[in-house]
Amino acid sequence: MQKLNKDINRPHILIIGNMNVGKTTIFNKMCSAQTDSFNMPGTTVSITFGNIKGKHLTGIDTPGICSIFSKNEDEKVSRDILIPESIEGHIDGILLVADAKNLKRAISVALQYAEYGLPMLFVLNMVDEAEPRGITIDYKKLAEQLDIDVFPTIASEGIGINQILSKMNQMKRPKHQIKFPDWVEEYLEIVEKLLNSKAIPYRIVGLLLLSDDCSIEKYILRQYGHGMLSQLKDLANSYREKEYNSASILLTNRYNLKAEEIAHTVQTITPSPKNPLLVQFGDLCAQLSTGIPIAVVILGLVYIFVGSFAATYLVDMINTKLFEGFLIPLTSKLIAPIPIPFIRDMIIDPDFGILPSGIFLALGLVLPTFMFFYIAFTILETSGYLSRLSILFDKLMNQVGLNGRGIIPMLMGFSCVTMAILTTRMLNTEKEKNIACFLLFLGMPCAPLISVMLVILGKMPPYATLFVFGMIFFQTFLAGMVVNLILPGRRSEFIMEIPPMRIPKLKYAVKSSALKTYHFMKEAVPVFIFASILVFIFHRIGGLEWLEKEL
Repeated sequence: MQKLNKDINRPHILIIGNMNVGKTTIFNKMCSAQTDSFNMPGTTVSITFGNIKGKHLTGIDTPGICSIFSKNEDEKVSRDILIPESIEGHIDGILLVADAKNLKRAISVALQYAEYGLPMLFVLNMVDEAEPRGITIDYKKLAEQLDIDVFPTIASEGIGINQILSKMNQMKRPKHQIKFPDWVEEYLEIVEKLLNSKAIPYRIVGLLLLSDDCSIEKYILRQYGHGMLSQLKDLANSYREKEYNSASILLTNRYNLKAEEIAHTVQTITPSPKNPLLVQFGDLCAQLSTGIPIAVVILGLVYIFVGSFAATYLVDMINTKLFEGFLIPLTSKLIAPIPIPFIRDMIIDPDFGILPSGIFLALGLVLPTFMFFYIAFTILETSGYLSRLSILFDKLMNQVGLNGRGIIPMLMGFSCVTMAILTTRMLNTEKEKNIACFLLFLGMPCAPLISVMLVILGKMPPYATLFVFGMIFFQTFLAGMVVNLILPGRRSEFIMEIPPMRIPKLKYAVKSSALKTYHFMKEAVPVFIFASILVFIFHRIGGLEWLEKEL
């Protein structure tokens, strides 16, 4: 048995879900940096575990799974770990991660794992990708249907993680909702009478036996002996003769039908618009002759919206009206009674004080620019334009070892490089991911830096902006070509879902952008304040003057 930590009584939380739903991202957000991994006995499949931050819990990240009845090695591991004695310790709860765009298959997995009788949380991840596809989910109704708590998240940006952590010790046990054919229910009752086990629910044992699962057979052999195993297998064979289809297909279909019923109740899908003008415009965006001029116009509008309006006009107005006209005079009066000049200067020093340089840079400069960039990006994404931009730039991205999908992480890099690196998961090969990460680290100015750049460039002639960003794109493109030649491997084929063009919902764009900005600023503001204090102290002890002389 694999021992995950020194304290075997420490509760373990199993993180499960379909493939590519963000399980590992959520695991990394929830757990401390120090993690470890092991291979399940008899397999080459690795499982990662780590301590959950602020909780006396161990999180276990597992491979993706579509059905507990699957014979695939990866999926078997995600199921077998719940068999007693698979690991030293015991699983106390399940964190099921779902893709909001594929609700039905996630509900099916949740219903299957409900058979284990363990407390569960349902994490509905990537909710920001569902809205552009016209998918709306009633979270409250879904929670009622499953009888467990449901939390929407955007794991790549850390949104919703704290809410999950707050409920870790208060998970609910989901109810059994599947009614099987009479012969299956009869077999399950026999299993219950013969085994009378509290270590693992009789229902899941019976269901796995009906599907010829080797792992559960080995468990019964260890615990009850060869005679009991033979008796249960013979009974399973006799009952299976009553069904034309295999038991695995029958059982899986029952879960899928119930999942479809629940999804239909809690999910609304707005049909794709049939507006011929939108369809025609979408086609023009993807063609080279018309797509390039359209891209230039759209990028120009984005610059006016983010660079001229947000980073110049709005930032200047916040600075003159709010900070210089109100907050700094008010703060000066409030701190005037403080007898220590050093403390007063630390707060309102015009160069490095907490208020002018720390809080203003964060709230007065970064926040509006970041917020309006997100609004623009969300509008482009939800409208379906970004997918067509990927098609348009596919040949150009090929020169740096990427395909058209690589343009999306590159654009995301202008908001947050860390977030953009997380989005490189959409790239298929290690070479593509390494190239994208290298280019993001090398040349992409993130939101705080680009905010300062746009404020400065906004007061300069337009060609200054073209020159600066032209240099950024040139050095990025050149570096990408070199790295593409050095790194071994090949880029993947360009296969991408192209959603229909839609008129974006401004309300959703503002709401989504405000939420993302809030979570960013919640982490950024303390850092800005702390940095301003350090720089102020360093300046007062003569550090900046020394650097000027030495450099």
